Amino acid sequence: MTTDSQAGIRDHLWMHMANHKHLYEGGRTPVITHGEGAYIFDDEGRRILDGLAGLFTVQVGHGREEIAQAAYEQTKKLAFMPLWSYAHEPAIALAERLAAYAPGDLNRVFFTSGGGDSVESALKLAKNFFQLQGKAGKHKVISRATAYHGTPHGALSVTSLPGLRNQFAPLVPGAHKVPNTNFYRADERFAGDEKAFGRWAADRIAETIEFEGADSVAAVFLEPVQNSGGCFPPPPGYFERVREICDEYDVLLVSDETICAFGRVGSMFACDDFDYVPDIITCAKGLTSGYAPLGAMIASDRLFEPFGRGGETFAHGYTFGGHPVACQVAMANLDIFETEQLNARVHEYAGTFRSTLERLHDLPIVGDVRGAGYFYGIELVKDKDTKETFTDEESERVLKGFVSQALWEGGLYCRADDRGDPVIQLSPPLTCGPDEFDEMERVLRSVLTTAWDRI
Repeated sequence: MTTDSQAGIRDHLWMHMANHKHLYEGGRTPVITHGEGAYIFDDEGRRILDGLAGLFTVQVGHGREEIAQAAYEQTKKLAFMPLWSYAHEPAIALAERLAAYAPGDLNRVFFTSGGGDSVESALKLAKNFFQLQGKAGKHKVISRATAYHGTPHGALSVTSLPGLRNQFAPLVPGAHKVPNTNFYRADERFAGDEKAFGRWAADRIAETIEFEGADSVAAVFLEPVQNSGGCFPPPPGYFERVREICDEYDVLLVSDETICAFGRVGSMFACDDFDYVPDIITCAKGLTSGYAPLGAMIASDRLFEPFGRGGETFAHGYTFGGHPVACQVAMANLDIFETEQLNARVHEYAGTFRSTLERLHDLPIVGDVRGAGYFYGIELVKDKDTKETFTDEESERVLKGFVSQALWEGGLYCRADDRGDPVIQLSPPLTCGPDEFDEMERVLRSVLTTAWDRI
């Protein structure tokens, strides 16, 4: 193996969602060597606050020896066994635990390899379920504008980002988009009235179902707090209305909690934070805090019935879905949640996190601060009064060309995202508190002040 890591990246490593051109022009890619608590370290000796929890994932922080020990012990006992007509103890124990955390009658846990696979599984289950009900025409799905639901081909159809979809067309047909809950960009008629805006946004789902025909729509896929576009929380009453609509038209409500579950918003499942019970929850990321790849689709007893007493087979699965080591890692991770009361910690400090970030409102470049729990977006604007956003050239030059690198050099890892309007996203480990919040605010303030001068 070459000792020149940059040459190794350039010549052999195909990074995900990454442009590699800079490597052929003398540029560098950061190489992360290790993590400790809320911090990561690179090969140049930098200590960086992990303001994104890796990728909305490392809830319990880096370097937890108890999780490593659990993986080691399970590897010695049973390193691998698929769940294809067989079971193993870690999967059974974890399924029971997740069912106990989940709301309502969501008692059936189907393990996957990650979030995109969980969404793919939910899409297939929705179609399969309605076929078995004699409603084979119900195959269409609805999701929201700018939403991201994964990269497998079916999940990519549910995703609403042209930059991630167009190069893989044609996609799975029958995926339709409705407005999201970006209140900052809402029509002026809803000024100051989030509830009315939420009702309007939810009713667009009903409108789309009616237009397409209720006998053709199988499911609605929604994140509790929409990630892509910059952390859009649901307005008051939004999910209550969506639940009514789904019940009225016999459409499944899928709560995609790949990011929002396991304390990111507060509760184990964010649907509890917003008081609704979906038909399916999809999750991953925080389930293991990233210490092993694992996801899950959690379905209601009603949806499982044809595959239980009904005797049907859900002809779907993954080699590594429910991997015994990953399941044991998840159990150790959830033990930490309970021992250290991380869900209560998020509920306790969520207001402090918000108020700390809201101090940035005094900067001319900061238009909106929004989110929930430990999951926030800061939208950048060129004019606060008119909410004018940046041109593509300005966004490329300021956001990608300066802000991302400056934040890193300032000691903060987070996401500067322009999939929609320019937004900086923050999603720190749940072990963080006021000291780390202040550190984030200091770095952001310095970098954004300089960025404004570069416009």
